[in-house]
Amino acid sequence: MKVITRTLRLATVDAIALIDISADVDRLFQSCGLRDGVLTLMSPHTTAHINLNEREPQLQLDMLDFLMRLVERDGDYRHNRAPVDGRDNAHSHLMGLLMNATESVPFADGKLLLGAWQSVFFVELDGPRAERQVHLQLLGQ
Repeated sequence: MKVITRTLRLATVDAIALIDISADVDRLFQSCGLRDGVLTLMSPHTTAHINLNEREPQLQLDMLDFLMRLVERDGDYRHNRAPVDGRDNAHSHLMGLLMNATESVPFADGKLLLGAWQSVFFVELDGPRAERQVHLQLLGQ
């Protein structure tokens, strides 16, 4: 059994965005040469997450609208009164309560076992950011 770790780096341009990273994930996965096992993706950020969902433009807009309706940007949040890094981003952290920092995807015969409609999204909740990361760890043979 082998363990391989890679890091995907990306910049974000919008305050809130669903970024399809499926092609980048698959490229990194294919470069590892493993055939069977499990891939774990992890966002090391508290305001950016990983999600498996359908890539369809109208649905993506619906998802963004849903998040923005769910948590008001300009709410009276304690975190914004004394922001740690100068960013009024309490809403981003609150949205993140509903998301995962990690997702696991099995693979077999050298292919990720994603569903027909599934894509891998990096969900930016506090952009834009010059650099974000996604860690990929593969366990397999």
